[in-house]
Amino acid sequence: DDALAVIRRPTSAAISRIMALVALGRVRARRGDPEVMPPLDEALELAARTGTLQRLAPVRAARAEAAVLLGDPGGMVGEVRATYPLAKRHGHTWFTAELGYWLARAGDRVDLAGLLPNPFARQATGDWAGASARWEELGCPYEAARALAETDDEAALRRALAIFERLGARPMAQSVARRLRERGTRAIPRGPRPATRTNAAGLTARELEIVGLLAADLRNAEIAARLSLSPKTVEHHISAILAKLAARSRAEAVRAAARLGLLPQIGGDASPK
Repeated sequence: DDALAVIRRPTSAAISRIMALVALGRVRARRGDPEVMPPLDEALELAARTGTLQRLAPVRAARAEAAVLLGDPGGMVGEVRATYPLAKRHGHTWFTAELGYWLARAGDRVDLAGLLPNPFARQATGDWAGASARWEELGCPYEAARALAETDDEAALRRALAIFERLGARPMAQSVARRLRERGTRAIPRGPRPATRTNAAGLTARELEIVGLLAADLRNAEIAARLSLSPKTVEHHISAILAKLAARSRAEAVRAAARLGLLPQIGGDASPK
């Protein structure tokens, strides 16, 4: 896929390479694929050279998530602890909440109440329902399901399992199914074959929708109005799309999506410019 193409290209800029490595490692971890840590190890090496929060925080968060999915919840806690104060000093709400969430998962006492309604902060403070709803608003089904999986509510766990199975997220699907069996739940549902096998970039449903609107040449403000989102949220989604597609511009992202056959999934008549 395009992330691998960026990684293999000797002339790739360090910033592009870091984000491509993070995307690759995260997708592998979430799917339960092998070779999760090598791309994340390289991403850390490159990010450490920059010393910047914008590069270190995504890498540390991805490594913490990978450690949890690999069965070592405290494996990367030292790394996260090293970057968390930097996020707080910069006053970066998102990175502070995200890193704080992974610290809380590892058992650290972290006060994120002042960062609400950030979904990571909601999860860290025990508001799994509010966090899941916010993740759904942001078009992030995996994260929404992960929030649902942090409760003992059977209905929420069943919903989380269905989402994980639909996304092909084997580690989390197996974890939730095991918890349901342990509590005596019967007729645990089995979802369809992983949909992400036809979505090599790992774009969320919301991101696919936005790519379609980019292909239709809509501006950020127009996309925000069309989807009832804030312009800032649209910017966040577009940044994620560019990273996942290893693209440097909106036009490159549309072309990459077309090459991967993602535009037909949108259901419209958008075509790359």
